[in-house]
Amino acid sequence: MIQIKHVNKSFGSVQVLKNIDLEVQKSHVFALIGPSGAGKSTLIRSINALESIQTGEIIVDGISVHDKKTNINQLRSDIGFVFQSFNLYPHLTAVENVAIAPVQVKKVPKDQAEEKAKKLLTSLGLGEKFGSYPSQLSGGQQQRVAIARALAMDPKVMLFDEPTSALDPEMIKEVLDAMRSLAATGMTMVVVTHEMGFAREICNQIVFMADGAIVEVAPPEQFFTHPKTERAKDFLSKVLNH
Repeated sequence: MIQIKHVNKSFGSVQVLKNIDLEVQKSHVFALIGPSGAGKSTLIRSINALESIQTGEIIVDGISVHDKKTNINQLRSDIGFVFQSFNLYPHLTAVENVAIAPVQVKKVPKDQAEEKAKKLLTSLGLGEKFGSYPSQLSGGQQQRVAIARALAMDPKVMLFDEPTSALDPEMIKEVLDAMRSLAATGMTMVVVTHEMGFAREICNQIVFMADGAIVEVAPPEQFFTHPKTERAKDFLSKVLNH
């Protein structure tokens, strides 16, 4: 579903992605983990061209993301993106936030889009919140509205950039539960996360990054019990013991 080939990216003189190669299979969930500044968010943002790349190629479902000829809006409608900060429209209700893109981008009739929005919100435990504005919702609820908004476009892939890092601890679980149920439907997902329990339980592969490079890729059980590299061992000793 996603092929990343020899991707390099620099901000000025700082190389933030170093020769990245990765393949994400359809219906698999990949976790990108590693210390701050490892390049995880830059990598995930380059998958839907929120970041440009200098060299290499990223292909999503057969389409080259950074090719000048690619219709980027069309491509982005196939790639759901959930940000750290929910980025909801404050003046729109939960239903309106979810329905707006299908109406504007895909020209879906408004009543049809709102009907679908209600189904998605209900499936994410927000059946009572259709008419609520973002300011009336908790952080966890806002993030679930953001997930529903991404799903409303029927994406082929869902990207999550630290979706729980702006949340209070008790709200993290409700967002992770929503992502769990999404994974169970067979959605292809790439998740930048600090939630090691979630990564271990839900993901098919752990991609460990440090200093702009992929250091190790392994199934969760293998990565968490027998990491191959010293860098991964050092990282795990810090995050699993505190």
